Amino acid sequence: MAEDRTVKVRALLDAVRAGGRTSLTAPEGKVIADAYGIAVPGEELARDVDEAVAAAARFGGPVVMKIVSPDILHKTDAGGVVVGVEGAADVRAAFCRIVEKARAYDPQARIEGVQVQELLPQGQEVIVGAVTDPTFGKVVAFGLGGVLVEVLKDVTFRLAPVDADEALSMLDSIRSAEILSGVRGRAGVDRWAVAEQIRRVSELVTDFPEIAEVDLNPVIATPEGAVAADIRVILSTETPKERRRYSQEEILTSMRRLMQPRSVAVIGASNEPGKIGNSVMRNLVDGGFAGEIHPVNPKADDIVGRKAYKSVTDVPGEVDVAVFAIPAKFVASALEEVGRKGIPNAVLIPSGFAETGEHELQAEIVAIAERHGVRLLGPNIYGYYSTWQDLCATFCTPYDVKGGVALTSQSGGIGMAILGFARTTKTGVSAIVGLGNKSDLDEDDLLTWFGEDPHTECIAMHLEDLKDGRAFVEAARATVPKKPVVVLKAGRTAAGAKAAGSHTGALAGDDAVYDDILRQAGVIRAPGLNDMLEYARALPVLPTPQGDNVVIITGAGGSGVLLSDAVTDNGLSLMEIPPDLDAAFREFIPPFGAAGNPVDITGGEPPSTYEATIRLGLEDPRIHALVLGYWHTIVTPPMVFAELTARVVAEFRERGISKPVVASLAGDVEVEEACQYLFEHGVVAYPYTTEKPVAVLGAKYRWARAAGLMGGGS
Repeated sequence: MAEDRTVKVRALLDAVRAGGRTSLTAPEGKVIADAYGIAVPGEELARDVDEAVAAAARFGGPVVMKIVSPDILHKTDAGGVVVGVEGAADVRAAFCRIVEKARAYDPQARIEGVQVQELLPQGQEVIVGAVTDPTFGKVVAFGLGGVLVEVLKDVTFRLAPVDADEALSMLDSIRSAEILSGVRGRAGVDRWAVAEQIRRVSELVTDFPEIAEVDLNPVIATPEGAVAADIRVILSTETPKERRRYSQEEILTSMRRLMQPRSVAVIGASNEPGKIGNSVMRNLVDGGFAGEIHPVNPKADDIVGRKAYKSVTDVPGEVDVAVFAIPAKFVASALEEVGRKGIPNAVLIPSGFAETGEHELQAEIVAIAERHGVRLLGPNIYGYYSTWQDLCATFCTPYDVKGGVALTSQSGGIGMAILGFARTTKTGVSAIVGLGNKSDLDEDDLLTWFGEDPHTECIAMHLEDLKDGRAFVEAARATVPKKPVVVLKAGRTAAGAKAAGSHTGALAGDDAVYDDILRQAGVIRAPGLNDMLEYARALPVLPTPQGDNVVIITGAGGSGVLLSDAVTDNGLSLMEIPPDLDAAFREFIPPFGAAGNPVDITGGEPPSTYEATIRLGLEDPRIHALVLGYWHTIVTPPMVFAELTARVVAEFRERGISKPVVASLAGDVEVEEACQYLFEHGVVAYPYTTEKPVAVLGAKYRWARAAGLMGGGS
């Protein structure tokens, strides 16, 4: 059956392309719809007025009439659609009017006739479609349809193909999802029928990659079903270039030698201070790298106390990484030598490639590397740090604080912001990697490695684009169940790169697709650079929550209100405090305080009140996470609050009770030291903000759900 339908559709698409067309007519669209079980109304093609009258009579009620022309894509714009035509006289008049308007719209257009279509019952209009995204390939879309679709842009996207469950999840992912369940006495739509339309469209574009866009708009959804009033199919004019793919084993083998090398060669090493080749050598030597360091420079015998070689081919033994610190124009010939030497990784610091318009030069080095089996990092990067190897292969400042956070950036400037943040917050890192032009190695290679790396607990990535969105999603889905992945995607406001031929295409702006698909992959998307860095630093500190009940305990009523807002904004649930727990909290707070949630202990309370209420929050198994709001008083100074909170949290963790605790500290400058102390003792705390600690808690919850570590969707 499946084979029959593909044969039929293949023959049709081949005929359309042979005719030099990229868009299908409505009758051709119906052939495809019938083959894939996409529900459409009954319709016939009328080549003249009499055929139109006869077709309308067979349908026995009001009909819709539409121009059929391979040259008129947007029928409504051409005045080529009339709705609700009934009776022979009206059908004749509508036929003539439609043809006349179409000829006026485009005198050269080939007109094959008029489509006479059953008029569908009134229902909820939705849009179902698919587009070819430059990053993610075939993507299926669902949203509210009709005239408001491009105004509201209430649309959600998934990678095609989708299964039945994923298609159903799309119905709940739009902002207006409630409308589909029925509002103001209206019955809800047949969700299964709508989901089937989505699933079948996703199958169609997966089976036929040459289909660039499919648009079912509107789909009329009723309690009895979902029928596409119109199907538009657009073929692509170009064949996408296949990207070379590597197996997980191949990626891990080369990445292991990159991140844990025993021998490094520096091509362009120099004794001259101020040269990149000197900075890289100094960092490698001064950073304490225990492996072999081989400077390569045809004009020197000795560089930074190490024997220099005329060529990398002269270096004795195996070399794992060649770091390039030479001008772009010399890279290709040196890379040939790296390939002949059998070095698996080249780290290309030099700029002057695709980022300056030198695309041919970049293509040349990629071809050389592929021919020799060399993986390229860069070009146009600051280098990389692998702290657990004491490896600092960069011309920037050294960094040696070992820890569990792996950080990557496409931009050098962002890379240095990462470095400064890590140092000032004492964030231990497992690696900092520059990606630059991503001529070869990119985020999915790094995700594959960091997902397996025992030193890495959390991965944070700044990116401007993805070369292969599907490979990234595949790597993210494999990594997220083990550790969080945080992404800062730059270019949120960039408009789509090309004019779209359909409603679905117009809605699939770059960022809308990125947002939905990254969320589906379980990635935590950070709104800004500081957020990305804070999530990366804080997520490994927080235990995984075991349930949804969040309780706020605060010494300041104003903070409590802001913290409550933040809880809601981050998709978290404020626990409804049961009467017995309410009474237990009231035991510890003054009569003018307020139990409920937030629990307001008031500002003048001694340390014992903070301690007693925090203990109760940790003790009660119905509470799953605590948000603490502290404000600075002389009665309970900041460090007293920090020390008692850390002590109580540590005591409960020793007893096997480990809940995420975040804190917002308002006060004079001493709260900064208190926050640092709390962070070091397993409590994520920030001064002068109620938003940030709760945003971090929200990110932890999003990861826990995506990783399947607690109930609920991602």
